[in-house]
Amino acid sequence: MKSSTFLRGVLALAFIGLAPLAVAHALPKLQQPGPGATVSAPHEVSIEFGEALEPTFSKLIVTNAQGTQVNTEKSIVDANDKKHMSVALPDLQAGVYKVQWTAVAADGHRTQGHYNFTVK
Repeated sequence: MKSSTFLRGVLALAFIGLAPLAVAHALPKLQQPGPGATVSAPHEVSIEFGEALEPTFSKLIVTNAQGTQVNTEKSIVDANDKKHMSVALPDLQAGVYKVQWTAVAADGHRTQGHYNFTVK
């Protein structure tokens, strides 16, 4: 019985020790335009992440309702604020657009997601 209690204690400490690693992923904190927003045609999509990003592997892509990519420029991670990524947009017509993001944190953890916004 003592060995099983010891083993449970070791496992609990291991999980507690790994907990900070689980929250080290770069996740969006602020998106412009935001998820579900209805806006006048924006000239940029930007996302502020909770962790610094690795610019080489992080990206934003914006597509229209037909799935066609509308941004012609590559997304950029701000050299002065590595938590901020943006992509320039051309003049957008009214409709629904999808933002797809891939964020690789400086520690190598990769996250991705997507959301929609509408241009009125």
